[in-house]
Amino acid sequence: MMLLLTILLCSLVAGLLFGFAVVVMPGIANLENREFLMAFKHMDEVIQNNQPLFIMVWGGSILSVFITLILGTMNTAGMELYLLWFASALYLLGVQIPTFRFNIPLNNSLQSIEIQSLDESAVALFRTSFETPWNGWNRLRTINAVSSVSMLLVLLCLL
Repeated sequence: MMLLLTILLCSLVAGLLFGFAVVVMPGIANLENREFLMAFKHMDEVIQNNQPLFIMVWGGSILSVFITLILGTMNTAGMELYLLWFASALYLLGVQIPTFRFNIPLNNSLQSIEIQSLDESAVALFRTSFETPWNGWNRLRTINAVSSVSMLLVLLCLL
């Protein structure tokens, strides 16, 4: 049962990251610099204001991975155990670490500036220093999240 909850929560996170990678960011990429930054800032404010469902899913995915890892370590062996450990490590190290180390600090830097008070060259420079690394890290997180969920689904089929 815990494995199913972990798959559900990690799948929701993977879907959110995938949605940003293939729809949201390409969609707002066509906006002018100031509008791009304002649009992203407004979307991020929803998360920064502790949107309860987001917090429950994101935080729940981390907690459920740890619980599933503990329970799985006590109840599985061999290939299933290795698959569980690899999928869990990939999710925690390949999704959560980049999120907390790179994407959140980039989001926080955007939240801390007064976009309307910057001149056009400063806005263009900030956009470049934000958008390029944010997209790169998000692509990595997306690939790792989808890969991790895929491994967890294989594990479910093996059990």
